[in-house]
Amino acid sequence: MSEDRYRQAFSDPSNVFKTPEAVLDDAELTREQKIEVLRRWEYNAAEEDVALEEGMPGDETGLLRRIMVALGTLTGPIDVDHTPPSKQHGLPRSSVKSRK
Repeated sequence: MSEDRYRQAFSDPSNVFKTPEAVLDDAELTREQKIEVLRRWEYNAAEEDVALEEGMPGDETGLLRRIMVALGTLTGPIDVDHTPPSKQHGLPRSSVKSRK
């Protein structure tokens, strides 16, 4: 994957990948790059879920769950019990363990 495409994927994963599973299947990304792209996508999806919760127009897609499953495939179990107290429930780096 070119550096430019990776930067684009990191900035807005949904513009480069159709699904979280496509990130897993991308042979050009390193494992660490896949984790970073999925973490960014997780943040974006959490923001969208909060907007829906607050009445913004849109549909529930289950995307956040799919991202978490894909991320867990790379890292092993995700510690969701230790997330910050916010609507976004963003994952701190310590929640996503790196298994080698």
